[in-house]
Amino acid sequence: MNEYVPLPEDPSQSALASTPNNGPGAPAYVPAYAKGLVSLTGAELLMRPFPPRENILAPWLPTQGLAMVYAERGIGKTWVGLNVAYAIASGGSYLEWTAPKPRKVVYIDGEMPGSLLQERFRIVAASSDHDAPEDGFRLVAADLQADGLPDLSDVNAQRFYDAEIRDADLIIVDNLSTIARGSRENEADGWTPVQAWMLAQRAAGRSVLLIHHAGKGGGQRGTSKREDVLDTVINLRRPVDYEPAHGARFEVHYEKARGIYGDAVTPFEAHLIEGKWRTAPIVVVADDETLRKLQGQGLSIRDIEKRTGLSKSKVQRRLKGGE
Repeated sequence: MNEYVPLPEDPSQSALASTPNNGPGAPAYVPAYAKGLVSLTGAELLMRPFPPRENILAPWLPTQGLAMVYAERGIGKTWVGLNVAYAIASGGSYLEWTAPKPRKVVYIDGEMPGSLLQERFRIVAASSDHDAPEDGFRLVAADLQADGLPDLSDVNAQRFYDAEIRDADLIIVDNLSTIARGSRENEADGWTPVQAWMLAQRAAGRSVLLIHHAGKGGGQRGTSKREDVLDTVINLRRPVDYEPAHGARFEVHYEKARGIYGDAVTPFEAHLIEGKWRTAPIVVVADDETLRKLQGQGLSIRDIEKRTGLSKSKVQRRLKGGE
């Protein structure tokens, strides 16, 4: 068995980060695994004092958790990201989710103008019943940087985030396409540097929430390998009867929920009305027009079956006009 080597105080500085030290003349970077891999016998595993996982945002985002929220353009991903960030920073709540206590959040935004982020954050803070500590929320936005944000898919650029995320409990990446822009979305190998960075954050005690786009077929855009290490994947969808006048209104669907089940992962609808978020059960009227709308949204027969409660054969017959 390999000699036991304790993990470094901050594993984001170890092999998982796999980047050289910054600055000319800096010593060569030596990954932690060069000294030997950590291994445990069964008895050592049973005795190892791992910190218990708690919920940062109940029920779906734990400490050292990796999660994704994705949706089509314009549905409200950034609204969700900012509200989740403020709820966790303040120890408050958002939709049907609750943060047991305040924690530090770093929000990395690669897309929106600073003025719009300011406007939305003001609305989010004003609508909350809790105040976040001054150092509870930190924004790192592309619009604030002269040369944009470091590319998260470049192992040589990842370390430029270290100073900002060092004391964070949660890092929110909004959105994956603009911040890990060098990664080829449909190639599994292109995801490896980002996955390694996320695992490094988890090993250092941090959680990561990715905000991402949906593809043309309705699933998260790009390689499905992204979901392998994630604890939770949430898809935001347009309600069948959505109209542009409704504003921020979407359905929340749990596509992957490691360790949670039952009522905790029941889909629901969310709607921003006069500055306040309201939630309600999803009600789908399974008439022929609704079935066609669901099909037009790119849902498969099986997905329509789940959404409407109709059998697969009945959905197929109705769509073909046979019933």
